[in-house]
Amino acid sequence: MAQYIIAPAAIQDLDGITSYFATRNVEAGERLLDKFQKKCRYLAQFPQIGRSYAAIRPYLRGIPMDSYIIFYRIEVEQIEILRVVRGNRDLDSLFSE
Repeated sequence: MAQYIIAPAAIQDLDGITSYFATRNVEAGERLLDKFQKKCRYLAQFPQIGRSYAAIRPYLRGIPMDSYIIFYRIEVEQIEILRVVRGNRDLDSLFSE
């Protein structure tokens, strides 16, 4: 597999996270983004490693990163990063359509 794409909603999530860290601790924000990129590359290599969130959506998987969860779906040629959110969010409402 070895490829990943980031959905617009996940880009918005990351923008919000970086904005938060920009006013508090830039270095911590940079470390978090670096960790995010490493996790995404790892997920592209080993997509089944994340936990299934099939109770929310049949295709949904997630992997923790600090106090966040990276949600993704496995596609034929790649994985798609869907959202990056704090683990204490109401996940059902996050993925309601």
